[in-house]
Amino acid sequence: MKKIAVIGATGYVGAAVVKELAARGHQVTGFARHTDKVLKADNVQAVNFDVNAGNFAEQLQGFDAVVSAFNPGWDNPNIGSDFTRGANAIIEAAKTAQVPYLLIVGGAGSLYVAPDVQVIDTPDFPKEIYDGANAARHLLNDLRDRRDVNWAFVSPPAALGADGGFSEERLGSYRLGGEELLMNGNEPAGISVADLAIAIADDVENKAHLFKRFTVAAE
Repeated sequence: MKKIAVIGATGYVGAAVVKELAARGHQVTGFARHTDKVLKADNVQAVNFDVNAGNFAEQLQGFDAVVSAFNPGWDNPNIGSDFTRGANAIIEAAKTAQVPYLLIVGGAGSLYVAPDVQVIDTPDFPKEIYDGANAARHLLNDLRDRRDVNWAFVSPPAALGADGGFSEERLGSYRLGGEELLMNGNEPAGISVADLAIAIADDVENKAHLFKRFTVAAE
């Protein structure tokens, strides 16, 4: 059993991660703006938070791992700047708290589809989510050479859950990738959010991608 924190514990990915970690018997702390929406379980504690608060580092002390599923909302007109400010605050808090493993959930936009060409650079990339995806790409670039914080970065595949044109079915398996967008034949691959949560839980249990970015998709 580990002590694991999930930032953004009521979001689409964060809530699934809390559920998966709790089912495995870990002691989970869910940081959320609306604590009443955090999963109710004996081994889950809900904590109200503001990632930009000066004392956030104190709240991250003592955990074996922290999962950041922080997202200011895709419909937020200031998503780019709000994501950057919040994500940087989380990283600095994790550094100060000496978190052993900080797994940041990013987007698929920074995965590569060809040499030096990322998904976000392709003509069909949705303009309405560009600012948020671009902020996540810059965050990853800034992290790559850092060794003062124990970071890892997971990019979901292009199709995540039903909203991404995939499925919500929990299959209990997944395949791993690195920097390239995973494909299913000629189509971008996908995964259910439940199976993404399995991959995230496996990763934080084993601290499997320290100082690396990885991606996952359904088998």
